[in-house]
Amino acid sequence: MEKFGEKLRALRIRSGLTLKDLAKSLGLTAHGYLSELECGKKKPTAEFAVKVADYFNVTTDELLRDDVEIQFKKISKK
Repeated sequence: MEKFGEKLRALRIRSGLTLKDLAKSLGLTAHGYLSELECGKKKPTAEFAVKVADYFNVTTDELLRDDVEIQFKKISKK
């Protein structure tokens, strides 16, 4: 789960989203939490990890397991 922030950032950038855009799309009122996740300062809750996985159409395993890479061809921005 150490790579969650890196993976989140890669998904966001690959989808052409700013932190503010993604925060709004995920129902957050501010983007600070996302920034802290991407920098590795915070760990996601299980509920938030599921929300991110659903949004980017990836599995929670791809997001949370460090030994599993994201299959970028599956990404579809909602």
